[in-house]
Amino acid sequence: MSDLQFAQSLSRLGTESAFVVLARAQALAAQGQDIINLGIGQPDFRTPDHIVEAGIKALRDGHHGYTPANGIPALREAVAGDLNRRHGVEVNPDNVVVVPGGKPTMFFAVMMFGEPGAEIMYPNPGFPIYESVIKYSGATPVPIALREENGFAFSAEEVLGQITPRTRLIIINSPANPTGGVTPKEEIDKLVEGLMDHPQVALMSDEIYSNMLYGGRDHVSLLQYPEIRDRLIMLDGWSKTYAMTGWRLGYAVWPDACVDHVTRLCINDHSCVNAATQYAGLAALTGPQEAVHDMVAQFDERRKVIVEALNSLPGVSCTDAAGAFYAFPNITGTGMTSMQAQNRFLDEAGVATVSGTSFGAMGEGYVRFSYANSTENIVAAIDRIRGIL
Repeated sequence: MSDLQFAQSLSRLGTESAFVVLARAQALAAQGQDIINLGIGQPDFRTPDHIVEAGIKALRDGHHGYTPANGIPALREAVAGDLNRRHGVEVNPDNVVVVPGGKPTMFFAVMMFGEPGAEIMYPNPGFPIYESVIKYSGATPVPIALREENGFAFSAEEVLGQITPRTRLIIINSPANPTGGVTPKEEIDKLVEGLMDHPQVALMSDEIYSNMLYGGRDHVSLLQYPEIRDRLIMLDGWSKTYAMTGWRLGYAVWPDACVDHVTRLCINDHSCVNAATQYAGLAALTGPQEAVHDMVAQFDERRKVIVEALNSLPGVSCTDAAGAFYAFPNITGTGMTSMQAQNRFLDEAGVATVSGTSFGAMGEGYVRFSYANSTENIVAAIDRIRGIL
């Protein structure tokens, strides 16, 4: 038996429970059970053909080697152009850093500002990697409460009231995982105005779902506020918008003061992103966008179906999902905890969902449903759950 001595910091590192649920669901399916997966957060669409072909062509053209650590220049320029088209902002391609997915940006941002004695604020319920990496860095995680009565949007007044001399970084996410909430522009305006009194505080805006808003809502990017651009890290990528989760491709726009630091982190961590994947990402941004619009339109239809269906269940209520592809119903009326509901839905109904507590303590009483699945499967899944309620 080994006598390995691991670093204490590993005990502070959490996980992403959606992958744990996925593994359980796949194991049950392998045993012959009929499982409908409304747990994992990835589009159920194929990557558009022209993007796939661009990746294949890149390999055939000999793009087999290292690239610059921050990404090939053409891709960084395309990112800047896309942000200008979508958000009306000017971005220097030198401030764009391409990474393998969204998580490296989160990890690098937290490690850049987090250490013992520091505080980092994050949304709760929110993407679990935020809290996990904050704890791993040694910093103190300070939750930003997202409440159902506010449409799961943050309150700028509450956020500003939580800032202390130890606050180094604030993380926000809109449209949000797991709630589907979208923070209105007036709250973002108030937050930015209040941050003028706290010039030492950096901001990371996770905008990975920026193309997925419903009901006529427009995305508000933090890049549109020039007064905070010198301390803003804006995260986005290809995984959700272009159904490219497995390609592992994301980016962030970093302020000047952080670019050299994050580039060194990239060199130490992963050297560079897969070359062919970057050419596929270039084709995604510069090629036709019809597939994106069609996918979002289908998500919108599924959103309407799942919200109505969830509200028809006994003991369940669900607010209107405003963005992303998640519904976050309140299940307190069922008498179950979030984890009990998750387990019963999977074990008894064959429906994979994710407990609200997987996204933080403030997720108790809720369960996340991903509607990145067919309307037929969504209807069948809700009917199954109705059978056990």
